[in-house]
Amino acid sequence: MRVYLSVDMEGVAGVVHVDQTRRSGHDYERARRWMTHEANAAIDGAYDGGASSVLVNDSHADMRNFVLEELDPRVELISGSLKPLSMVQGVEPGFGCALFVGYHAGAGSRAGILDHTYFGKVVARCRVGGRDWNETAINAAVCGAVGVPVALVTGDSTVCAQAREILGEVETVSVKEAVSRYAARSLLPAAAQHRIRAAASAAVRRARDGAFAPFRPPPPFELEVEFANAACADAAELLPGTVRRSGVACAYRAGDAPALLQVLRAWTLLGSTTLT
Repeated sequence: MRVYLSVDMEGVAGVVHVDQTRRSGHDYERARRWMTHEANAAIDGAYDGGASSVLVNDSHADMRNFVLEELDPRVELISGSLKPLSMVQGVEPGFGCALFVGYHAGAGSRAGILDHTYFGKVVARCRVGGRDWNETAINAAVCGAVGVPVALVTGDSTVCAQAREILGEVETVSVKEAVSRYAARSLLPAAAQHRIRAAASAAVRRARDGAFAPFRPPPPFELEVEFANAACADAAELLPGTVRRSGVACAYRAGDAPALLQVLRAWTLLGSTTLT
């Protein structure tokens, strides 16, 4: 079974502040190693569970975070940005399941460490069909569009709860619980990695038994984003097909999940040009 692995950083054990997630920030070098080692734990677990190969996508920020010398040499890696499918670049028919490691709660979540949806300085809230969607939901829908189910989500307790609400009985590993947006009660990295390895193994075994269904909400997808300010919405409105709903909100009807993701990414990139 081919396994797809998308790895973010905000949901990694020990990460509680933006300084840890930015290349110029304090403790970034440590955080990128924690991220690398959580990826390795999921890779080990995937192979324990019967994976024949694992493709890893670096899914955080500029998407060049892994310490390559410390990443499991059995995998292939997608890194760098821009990517047309961003956090799920490379997913395609033929993967038996996808694993999401180091994920975080969606924009506007209560008790979510570093909660955001794709670009925190631009997107204040993201809804699809009137329902809040986070990165887990968006990326799972893109995976589902090519028939790949999500089998595992790891991160803080809030994103794990959101994953179960959206995807059903998916495997989850809560590595920390938010005290506030910038504080958490966390497992230490070694303990988190142990749990992730066990859960990844169980997830792949369950996927081999057909326990997970692809996440396939029916199209079209009614995307609505509340932006951080009107200037971001002004910029997003430049994308053809965008409908301005209010001073800070724009909407778009996407024909499929990949188009939904690409419109959201285009909006965030446009909106980012207004930041000072």
